[in-house]
Amino acid sequence: MLLAVSGGVDSTVLCQLCHEAGFSFSIAHCNFGLRGEESIRDEVFVSTLAEKYKVPLYLNRFNTKDFAEAHKLSIQEAARKLRYDWFEDILKKNDLNYLLTAHHLDDNIETILMNFFKGTGISGLRGILPKSGNIIRPLLFEKREEIESYAIEKNLSWVNDSSNDESKYTRNYFRHQIIPSIEKVFPEAITNMAQNIPRFMETEILYRQAVAIHKRNLLQLKGAEVHIPVLKLLKSNPLSTIVFEIIKEYGFSGRQVNEVIRLLNSETGKYIQSVSHRILRNRKWLIISPLKTENAQMIIIEKDQTEVFYDDQKMLIHFQEERPISFSNDNKEAVLDFKDIQFPLIIRKWKPGDYFYPLGMPKKKKLSRFFIDLKLSKGGKEHVWVLESNKRIIWVIGLRIDDRFKVTSSTKKTLRLQLRDVSQ
Repeated sequence: MLLAVSGGVDSTVLCQLCHEAGFSFSIAHCNFGLRGEESIRDEVFVSTLAEKYKVPLYLNRFNTKDFAEAHKLSIQEAARKLRYDWFEDILKKNDLNYLLTAHHLDDNIETILMNFFKGTGISGLRGILPKSGNIIRPLLFEKREEIESYAIEKNLSWVNDSSNDESKYTRNYFRHQIIPSIEKVFPEAITNMAQNIPRFMETEILYRQAVAIHKRNLLQLKGAEVHIPVLKLLKSNPLSTIVFEIIKEYGFSGRQVNEVIRLLNSETGKYIQSVSHRILRNRKWLIISPLKTENAQMIIIEKDQTEVFYDDQKMLIHFQEERPISFSNDNKEAVLDFKDIQFPLIIRKWKPGDYFYPLGMPKKKKLSRFFIDLKLSKGGKEHVWVLESNKRIIWVIGLRIDDRFKVTSSTKKTLRLQLRDVSQ
């Protein structure tokens, strides 16, 4: 077995328990280089543990900050990816069977509460699994205070990570602020939640079994397409949950569930799209089909739509029967003269050869030239979308509207478009 050892009391106790049980194990320690001399101290301490138990030791020093920046991750996410990728590499190269971590009951309670507030659904409420693939967490049953009592009883030494005392990290905030506040009202909160964890785990199992039964009864695979009988789906209960479990595998979000349900009562030809798939109402069926590659990043907006989702963004669509008195300088908002706009509109990624008439300019300009003028980076260009009406770009989204569609003194009706993060 490979033990992930930080040098804290939890992983130190895990080493002692494995030693007393007579298990054959190795130790792996990550130095993320985030705490200066303290990180070096921890590395040295773990080296002494390996000498004490006479077991193989694997050490690795990571440049965590650079990795996080390069991959656009938080420090915590970067550290997690670095360590688990390295642990897996050690297992493969050294013919080791299992990775053991020292997560305990308090860690699990914190995880469940964080998952609850993040909205991860039923799978988040069962918390950390005691065994997941080749990863085993043998201390999940025990509270942190009991682990510390054991360490004191065995006269063990360990090191303390000073960052664990800082509430700026989400987990530490729950540990030091949220849970103690809850315990003032419900002193047995930790014990009660511990008793509920097995129930949550079994509830998820039952939930997955029920979802699988509904899918078997509803889904008909026909080549690359999935066909669902409309009347049969309408009779399913609970409808929203079943629809979500079906569509989430095809790139649709929970916010699109109601759109799918509306399709059940719409006429033939109506559809909605995700980045990768389309759900089409075709007579008595809903048909889920993959988008062709060239259309994979194309979103259709019909005239009656009030919002549309794309690329982690939400676009709100409003019609106004009068010319606005003032205009916003927010680049996430566009107000256009409705007179020459034709539906359906199309949201798509820009492509070479695209051109438009930038607001305030009488001549057309290629988007590639426009981006150079704005000094957009290569990465910035890759994230540019355009809004198109009748094959004319009316808004380079978030950057500039087309001059041909600007609001003038003769404007009688406007189209107002507003961008929001999907969380808003």
